[in-house]
Amino acid sequence: MKTDFIDDFPAQWLPAAAVYAALGDVMRQKILLLFDPDEELSIKQIVESFPLSRTAIVHHLTVLERAGILASRRVGKESLYSVKPQTVLSALNDLREYIFALYPHLDEKGE
Repeated sequence: MKTDFIDDFPAQWLPAAAVYAALGDVMRQKILLLFDPDEELSIKQIVESFPLSRTAIVHHLTVLERAGILASRRVGKESLYSVKPQTVLSALNDLREYIFALYPHLDEKGE
């Protein structure tokens, strides 16, 4: 059993941990699935797509933005959101590298 990280979580894993925590919620996954590639959506557009309050949607958007999964920019009084796919790909790659370091005999298919 490896116990090295029980007390000291590796700092390089913090960004990936934030991504996985944010993606652990089905509603946040559904929000991400709204976006077409390179599309920007307003809070209003996102709120209209779900039976949740604006406050609840803003909370989910904030979690996704803090994890680096979404970017936002202001246009007048409106906030527009877009997906930052590189953040998710980076977290996946970090996990992939960790798995292959633990199990070097695995091939690309995981066999």
